[in-house]
Amino acid sequence: MPATVPLARTKAEIFDDLVLDTVESLERRYAKELAGVEFAVEDVPPELNVYDSDVLEDGEVPLARLLPGRPGRHELPPRIVLYRRPLEFRAMDREDLADLVHDVIIEQVANLLGVDPDELA
Repeated sequence: MPATVPLARTKAEIFDDLVLDTVESLERRYAKELAGVEFAVEDVPPELNVYDSDVLEDGEVPLARLLPGRPGRHELPPRIVLYRRPLEFRAMDREDLADLVHDVIIEQVANLLGVDPDELA
């Protein structure tokens, strides 16, 4: 569809839908464990000299980040951030991108919950 047609979807909207599909599937099965967990998409990772162990990388390029949250007075909920452009760059087509997004979210949720990713997939 041409971009001028209302049915046209941007790459960002398509990516957000892929994330939402996986998150909704996980939330149906793990509602209690994922209550309060935030999922976010950023176009590119922030520029940092060194990435901590909370970052899922492909080589030197971050694909996602798990921010475990902070209980207490200034409570912050756990947050999983996916970086859209690096993930899109690695995918051959939309189906491959959907699989990659699914795998990255599963990996990050497994890290958050302290379980093997195979248990969630």
